Amino acid sequence: MAGKAGIANAIGTVPGFSSDYREAMAWLSGTQRFGIKLGLENMQRLLRLLEVPGKDQRILHVAGTNGKGSVCAMIAAVCRAQGYRTGLFTSPHLVTFRERIQVQGEMIAQEKVAEGLGLIRKLIDSWDPHPTFFEITTALALIHFKERGCEIIAFETGLGGRLDATNSVTPVVSVITPIGYDHQKWLGSTLEEIAGEKAGIIKTRIPVVSAVQEPAAEKVLRARAAECETSIEIVSEPWTNSPLALSGSHQRQNAALALAALKFGGILVDERAIVRGLAHVHWPARFQSWDARTIIDGAHNPAGAKVLARTWREQFGDERATVILSILSDKDVRGICETLAPIADYVLLPGTRGQRATDPNAMAQIFSTITPTLQHSITSSISDALHLARARPNPILITGSLHFAGEALATLGGDEAAFEECAQ
Repeated sequence: MAGKAGIANAIGTVPGFSSDYREAMAWLSGTQRFGIKLGLENMQRLLRLLEVPGKDQRILHVAGTNGKGSVCAMIAAVCRAQGYRTGLFTSPHLVTFRERIQVQGEMIAQEKVAEGLGLIRKLIDSWDPHPTFFEITTALALIHFKERGCEIIAFETGLGGRLDATNSVTPVVSVITPIGYDHQKWLGSTLEEIAGEKAGIIKTRIPVVSAVQEPAAEKVLRARAAECETSIEIVSEPWTNSPLALSGSHQRQNAALALAALKFGGILVDERAIVRGLAHVHWPARFQSWDARTIIDGAHNPAGAKVLARTWREQFGDERATVILSILSDKDVRGICETLAPIADYVLLPGTRGQRATDPNAMAQIFSTITPTLQHSITSSISDALHLARARPNPILITGSLHFAGEALATLGGDEAAFEECAQ
């Protein structure tokens, strides 16, 4: 690839492609038909052709079950405060795809999405197997980060770690957040198997920092680190030295992990940058206060729901919520409902635009079974659910998945047309 100016020139003529964001996104969304294919061969080939990442770019690679995005957001915020030019790659998005790729806290521009996807589309047009949605998105992020001259990149895995597209890069540190049960179809049915997939981001003589783990998961991580002849630092103490913009005791654990990642990755930051970065970090749908009585949280598995319930009690004591809930059908729906029921006074189950959402009638049946005394209602839309919730005296909790949180944010913001649903 011929440097910054080379992308536009390299696109050339791609059949059916114009430098239009909507058309480019329609093509990218169409690649979801290729599904999820865990493996690194396509990604490594693509990155070689694109000549990314840049040689001087330092990547902090973050895997785990819960908290990955928060840790990445904190890393990016502190590095920006220190004066580093910083990239942030996360998934999934909430409202718009462009959230996934940010430089200096700003989303990638629509024209850069179209431009980068045009280059990638030309390169992979005849590939078999065809790169997946997430592989293409990862490549787009690295193109943008190189073009924008990013010095530091906070890089979140998509699924697992060992065979995740992001594992095609060599980081300065590997970071592992708490490991729990999620994506068992892809990662295994036991904690040891899931931890083995997450541990796959650990590389030879690259330092590792980890959150406190269940003993079975920690054993796997330590074995992998020993195999790779590298150190592993377990971060057990929360960050308490300065204010943190994100709510919940778990976020102070995440902050400690983010700062340990910077330390062991050799990224120099001073106390002023730490204080400023953590005080201003912005990460939507993580116990986000939309207004004085409305909280939005993207808890999407039982472990995340457990943390959410604990944070709710930290903030609201014994006061229960009017819960607006939608959960993806491939998740542990019953487990999430059981975890949230004790903090709920009333549950509203709206119809949503998400194709993967659990049928509200099925969720109503679950609540009728596990807690018959908890009142619940089905509504036709998020707007209707909000109208009913606001008529009640309780604080409101909107939760169940990041996809649902994104749709709710678009609705609350009065711009439902901006919501770009994405299955990955």
